[in-house]
Amino acid sequence: MTPAQNDNSLREAIRHVLESVKDPELPSISIVELGMLEAVTVTGDHTSINLLPTFSGCPALDMIEKEVKTAVSKIDSIQTVDVQFTFNPPWTTDRISPEGREKLKAYGISPPPAHHREGDPWEIDCPYCGSTYVTMENIFGPTACRSILYCRSCKNPFEAMKPVAQDMSS
Repeated sequence: MTPAQNDNSLREAIRHVLESVKDPELPSISIVELGMLEAVTVTGDHTSINLLPTFSGCPALDMIEKEVKTAVSKIDSIQTVDVQFTFNPPWTTDRISPEGREKLKAYGISPPPAHHREGDPWEIDCPYCGSTYVTMENIFGPTACRSILYCRSCKNPFEAMKPVAQDMSS
């Protein structure tokens, strides 16, 4: 195996273990499914992982960093792990994988609309019954990235993840 092939398989192994690292505020979804993983660099027995925070003031970043280091350090050929949070490119909800969107719904959180553009109306489907007959109970949910809604069809309260779109005007 060439060094480049070895680095590629090691990066794949790192990505695989990162799929087990859950977002502390959304425990049904991994940071990979959430679209936070930006880059993995391997140099010898050292790896550097760049993650995109979902929000600049996210209180879970220290926990995520610790979980990432713990998970990746279990790979035998990795001796040191460096985790960096970067805001370029900015994270958007379009980075959430299709599997991640399904896991959010299964957890009772309506995923944000795909390809949402800044300023467009925010259409929300109930994660339980799929109805669009919902009302916003509170724009401020338990975390900065979620709101509280109520489904008028199935009568269930639920949370919705707020869409975050990249501003295309700049």
